[in-house]
Amino acid sequence: MKIVKVVAAVIRNGDKILATARGYGDYKGQWEFPGGKIESDETPQQALIREIKEELDTDIEVGSLIGTIEYDYPKFHLSMECFWCKIISSGFVLKEAQEARWLTKDTLYDVTWLPADMIILENVRRQLALKLTLV
Repeated sequence: MKIVKVVAAVIRNGDKILATARGYGDYKGQWEFPGGKIESDETPQQALIREIKEELDTDIEVGSLIGTIEYDYPKFHLSMECFWCKIISSGFVLKEAQEARWLTKDTLYDVTWLPADMIILENVRRQLALKLTLV
């Protein structure tokens, strides 16, 4: 099975995190943490900064690693490193996603997440409840 290595930004603003709905492909309309594929000459952090600039036209600071998700989709195996991040420029613009929402620990499950992203949600919810600064 083909292995796809990606990074995801859990972008935090106070007690909220940013989720985006895919605007294309087999999983269009399902929610995820923004990010994308790691190029061969990039570190995960460099890939995340590049991907967020491409997808949201904004600059981020990459913080600590939350965890790595391993998930088998029908056509490929996903290996996704998830990092706490924060926006360091003003606002963002949706370039690829069809929608974005700021979610709290109480509203995290109000959207239909992609299966791989679901794996890390409980960890994210716990961290939001603790109100720790992780970036």
